[in-house]
Amino acid sequence: MDGAPDVTSHGRTKLEYHMKITVEINVHAPIKEVWRAWTTPADIQLWNAASDDWHTTRAAVDLRVGGSFSSRMEAKDASMGFDFAGTYTQVVEHQLIECAFGDRNLRVEFLPGPGGVTVRETFDAEETYSVEQQRQGWQAILNSFARHVEREG
Repeated sequence: MDGAPDVTSHGRTKLEYHMKITVEINVHAPIKEVWRAWTTPADIQLWNAASDDWHTTRAAVDLRVGGSFSSRMEAKDASMGFDFAGTYTQVVEHQLIECAFGDRNLRVEFLPGPGGVTVRETFDAEETYSVEQQRQGWQAILNSFARHVEREG
């Protein structure tokens, strides 16, 4: 080859999909409330959406190493939807959740501080959407999570 980057059918370099993306937010609530809202299916259904025209219709959590998780996200007009599911690979209560979904990985850190808890997600980029679209979508869901926890608290 002439040194040109390896490009996918979407016009982006394959290197872009071996990168990790990080999003985070500070949640003004105690760690116990933040952890509960992140790991309880009923709570997940209330916050797990990137915009008001989407919602999570079901969620399941088996919070242990080797346990599974799943959620069904759908447009409220029923025009589209998808399942998000995987397996927990590491769980440290009130500190860390790691999981695998498909051939990708996610690390969620819970970092208590004087102003609340920073929730930091680091995940493998995927090929369908640009890195910026992925960052914006995951950040929007985190923003929804923080609003939910702070409203409940």
